[in-house]
Amino acid sequence: MAANQGLYNGFLAAGLLWTFFIHDAIWQNNVSLFFLGCVTVAGLYGAYSVSKRIFFIQALPAIIAIGLLLLQMSISCALTAEICQLLWQ
Repeated sequence: MAANQGLYNGFLAAGLLWTFFIHDAIWQNNVSLFFLGCVTVAGLYGAYSVSKRIFFIQALPAIIAIGLLLLQMSISCALTAEICQLLWQ
């Protein structure tokens, strides 16, 4: 089971690393939110099924990252109305 969890987490990490190579800001944000959501769900399930400690190690940092990414997106919208219209259509 531990090997499977490690492989799964490796794929999630690869997805998040992929976002560094995406040049379109909207696409980058969407992919980031998707993989952070996957990490959150995996952390919540791990906390439920294995150990509550997994929530603090995996899910909580992903939830914080989602909040910071959404904050950054809203600040960008305040600065650039055109991007805001594209993001929130």
